[in-house]
Amino acid sequence: MKILMVLTSHDALGNTGKKTGFWLEEFAAPYYTFLDAGAEITVTSPAGGQPPLDPKSDLPDFQTEMTRRFKSDPAAQKVLANTVKLDTVRQEDFDTVFYPGGHGPLWDLAESPVSIGLIESFVRADKPVGFVCHAPGALKNVKAANGEPIVKGRIVTGFTNGEEDAVHLSDVGPFLIEDTFIAQGARYRKGPDWAPYVVTDGKLVTGQNPASSEDAAKALMKLIA
Repeated sequence: MKILMVLTSHDALGNTGKKTGFWLEEFAAPYYTFLDAGAEITVTSPAGGQPPLDPKSDLPDFQTEMTRRFKSDPAAQKVLANTVKLDTVRQEDFDTVFYPGGHGPLWDLAESPVSIGLIESFVRADKPVGFVCHAPGALKNVKAANGEPIVKGRIVTGFTNGEEDAVHLSDVGPFLIEDTFIAQGARYRKGPDWAPYVVTDGKLVTGQNPASSEDAAKALMKLIA
């Protein structure tokens, strides 16, 4: 079982002067879910090398069993520090792809022709694809075979408008996932803010927020099995 994980390389939180990147829990929980199931994991990012960690996700309030495990795991830290460049990976070499969130993907992965093409390639090959929190935003410009938005008519979730309001970032990101998906004709669903919530539509898995990371990874694993 070969799993590709795609992380952001974007570290600027709009024009706030603050930093963003990927959210630690959203990488760590799926990574260990996959690893403990015996998967061979390749981690990639647009720029390669060490991807930027959202500094907020490293605060004590946001630590979990999985993030603590990562911090005591030199092997995993080495994998993260040496992500391969996104334009060097091919769908044919993997069984599935998973995108962790953090606000970063809204800027780079959502607009990256390489990422868009990669996701479309997995979908065309009828392989499962998974996204959590802000990473569903990477689907914004992905098209189905008929040229329509990939989320049109599909049940999907992602970081909610309410959750963006709660972290005071509704006006900072380039777009809001909830509004964008609804405008594209998706059957957008959400649970309570900050509670685990994952939906599967065919071979598309989306999770709402950081608390959904492990469940999203498990849902993806079910589709591979």
